[in-house]
Amino acid sequence: MADLAADVVLQVGSSGRTSVQADETPATEPVPAPEKKLTLFALRLAILEKIASSLGSLGFVWATVVLLGGFAGSLATTDFWFVTVILVVEGARIFCRSHELELQHYSKQETRRNEMNPGPIARTRTWKSSDVPMMSGWVFKSRNVSRVFSWLQIGSALASIFISMFKLIKQDYGGNDLKPNRTNLHSALTLFYSLALAESLLFLVEKAYWEWMIRVFKILEKVNKECGLESFGMVSVRRFFYDAYSKCLNGSIFDGLKMDMVIFAMELLVSNSPEEQLIGTRILCTFSTHNDYSVDTLQKIGMNLAIIERLVEMLNWRNKNQEDARMASAEILSRLASKTQNALRVAGISGAIESISSLLESTRGSEIMINCGKIGKTKGLLSKIIDFTYAERRLLEDSSVAAPEPCDILAVKRSLKLLKKLVSTTGATGKNLRKDISGIVFTVSNIRETLRHGNRRPDLQKLGAEILIFLAFDEGATEKIGGTGGVLKGLLFIFLNNEIPENESGVRVSAGESIAMLAQGSKSNCQRILRSDVLQKLVEALNNPLIQLNAARILRNLCAYTASGQFNKQMQEVIKSAGATVLKAIKSEESKLQEVMVGLAPHILKLMSTEELRGMFEKAEVREEELAKALISIFKRYEQPVPKVPRIRRFAIELTIEMMKANAETVKTFENLGMKNGLETVLETATELENFDIFSGTVGLARHGSTINELIEEANKLLS
Repeated sequence: MADLAADVVLQVGSSGRTSVQADETPATEPVPAPEKKLTLFALRLAILEKIASSLGSLGFVWATVVLLGGFAGSLATTDFWFVTVILVVEGARIFCRSHELELQHYSKQETRRNEMNPGPIARTRTWKSSDVPMMSGWVFKSRNVSRVFSWLQIGSALASIFISMFKLIKQDYGGNDLKPNRTNLHSALTLFYSLALAESLLFLVEKAYWEWMIRVFKILEKVNKECGLESFGMVSVRRFFYDAYSKCLNGSIFDGLKMDMVIFAMELLVSNSPEEQLIGTRILCTFSTHNDYSVDTLQKIGMNLAIIERLVEMLNWRNKNQEDARMASAEILSRLASKTQNALRVAGISGAIESISSLLESTRGSEIMINCGKIGKTKGLLSKIIDFTYAERRLLEDSSVAAPEPCDILAVKRSLKLLKKLVSTTGATGKNLRKDISGIVFTVSNIRETLRHGNRRPDLQKLGAEILIFLAFDEGATEKIGGTGGVLKGLLFIFLNNEIPENESGVRVSAGESIAMLAQGSKSNCQRILRSDVLQKLVEALNNPLIQLNAARILRNLCAYTASGQFNKQMQEVIKSAGATVLKAIKSEESKLQEVMVGLAPHILKLMSTEELRGMFEKAEVREEELAKALISIFKRYEQPVPKVPRIRRFAIELTIEMMKANAETVKTFENLGMKNGLETVLETATELENFDIFSGTVGLARHGSTINELIEEANKLLS
């Protein structure tokens, strides 16, 4: 399923893409299809059946027209009744034969349905053909009538052979007292009994051949094994054989030779029966992934638009009992999409991209991880995904944004969504994917073009920024992104652009998160941001409710990972000017914003003198005692670390330490307010969660330089 999400979502827009290579068909010797054994078997049976039926028809006409019509008055009593009995039993045999095949056909269909749906399914409004009570009793159920018919045929054939041989040996047609006018009668009877004998013998030969191939030689099992259809294929192989045999009987004897398992599976796929659709997709999936049969199978599927439409339609199935069919159809389309021409056919189907993208939409995280892992391991797919994230400047700056979106823009959007899904994967799978994706040289540069020229496409800019957020989880990728010219500048422009409408503010939030992640732990990226001369705007953004959270995160990272000596006088003044805003937020805000502001505050305090600190508190109209109480209340409110604000207790301790270092009088304040008890509570409930700055799922990334226990120890030393 996952291969499709990469192959098709991206290749549907492959027209005109220079990186898409021409189709290549491996030059291999054709491998004989296993089902040819079945069609040949059906042909031989049909020949025997048609010869026997022809002899029977000739015998019937001979008996009714010549014997009973021309010599009725001349026939001896025994011959009259023998001829009549032979006609009746042969007529019964032919009737049983034709209906036996029909009933067997329905019986195999029901068997297949039962095997595909092993659970009890109540059908209260319609009959199953195999359970129809023709009259009453066990014998008259249609599933058993075919068995009765089979034995009746054998019995009638044996009766016909016995009577015919008896008369041919005796040659006592009317006691051998034939008069001249009865000479032709002798020949006519001899011919009739010979025809009846030949017909019955041929039927028994056919029946013996049938039983030998089916029961002894086990041709159905062998073909199923060679096809690689496993246990689910037996009912399909049996059905295929009956269909081929029926075609040979009802039409030309060569009609059955035109059948193959691929065509048969495609016929099942476009039927209205869910069971037949499932078995059709399973067969096509098996053949399209088989080394010997994949080329021929994919060619036939690719030339049939109705089949492709049905496969795409099946991707939208959501019922639990349809998962197998959905998975099989996804696998088929994945193989099909590897050819450019086929991918273009898929692109022409309405809703195809949405259906394919839905493969990675799941409520089960494990399924998503498995799917994304498959994409990462499939050779060449990640490069194709990256290729389709590129949008030309002409398209990005196009002012006509009304629906429907241009196909090229739609392809870019879908590929960016897929890429976001991949890079946001958690665990070891996600780590490997992010490493591989960041290692592709066009990944960041393609996103940069969208950030730089996509002002009219904020949805694409938002996706690009979100992808960079997850890529920044990898330390090596962080440096690559920051080192790609124009990326940080483009993100900063979006984040600080107050002209972006409020209803599109999501792109600013994503850009801010991306900048904060790129500044996390990266001295070089922090220097790049500072050189962009945006420090004053970042401080001003602390007062903008839409972006103040990420502005504070960015400022904290700039202060945390830039040595104080690298801030010039002007920069230091700008940072210190944010102090009053930060203090007010700590005192009045809660949850995430409070956490970030508490994290920023100690870095501002480090830059200030005692007089500047006093001035900051006065400007904020906040007393040091009030701030100390706010910090202690944090320890009381969060007696246990909370995943939503995992660093708030750590940041509160850091601020406590800086306040005591900056003003010795604050130590007394903390002692009186019971800071030691608060720190003791944190020590007893400290977890590994609080030693990391960022997280990927449940995995901690970017470990802090010191543990929370070490910070508590330092704070206690200052308090003592």
